[in-house]
Amino acid sequence: MNRIDGKFEQLKQEGRKALITFVTAGDPDLDATVDLVLAMEQGGADIVELGVPFSDPVAEGPVIQEASLRSLQNGTTLQKIFEMVKTLRQKTDMPLLLMMYINTIFRFGTERFFDLCVQCGIDGVIVPDLPFEERDEIKDASQRAGVYSISLVAPTSHERVKVIAKEAKGFLYCVSSTGVTGMRKEFSTDFQEFFDTVNRYSPVPAAVGFGISTPEQAKIMKGYCDGVIVGSAVVDLVAQYQSEAAEPVKALISSLRQALDA
Repeated sequence: MNRIDGKFEQLKQEGRKALITFVTAGDPDLDATVDLVLAMEQGGADIVELGVPFSDPVAEGPVIQEASLRSLQNGTTLQKIFEMVKTLRQKTDMPLLLMMYINTIFRFGTERFFDLCVQCGIDGVIVPDLPFEERDEIKDASQRAGVYSISLVAPTSHERVKVIAKEAKGFLYCVSSTGVTGMRKEFSTDFQEFFDTVNRYSPVPAAVGFGISTPEQAKIMKGYCDGVIVGSAVVDLVAQYQSEAAEPVKALISSLRQALDA
């Protein structure tokens, strides 16, 4: 069983919501990334997304763009990230995903990429710039490897939600609002309508991301779906504290966990 399925099944039995967190791999360096992932797990994160730095991250807001740039300037490569994941796998069995752009996979070699995902212990990939209509570009390779390609839907997807949801694996990544990632003070999306559609058609759990940064927001969102995704708030702490970020990040994750469990 894919670790993502196992984790959501465990949470369902416990009557709890998933806390999915994000950190840019290699910011401030790859050793620090290992510490951050373990700190997030200790704080109560269930699944961690590792952002693969890219020179033109079109789906990201300024916080993650800047982290991506710092990581690239530090010499982070996909090969080095795979080596870091091997180190992580000696210390944790939590589900790990790579969030990345399709050109990085193509340049690396699609078959080689998914082979290494299996060898190193990556459970899924999120490719925000791969349109659903072009999913076949990686579908066969990901299925052969047993590595889930996580689908994204947005409130503006409307009829497409039905089609995308039906094919979802692992969990359905529900984008909270249009635009790029980043912390938001408020949302204009009608979440009741959005998740009514998602939950009607999705065979897998639904998690909401883009903009969720506080325990209060997490508490509101947990009423609609199976999990919340928090990224920019973590990356912002890493930018502030650099190699000393593990404890502040753990404290943030603990506060989010408490809000979800309340």
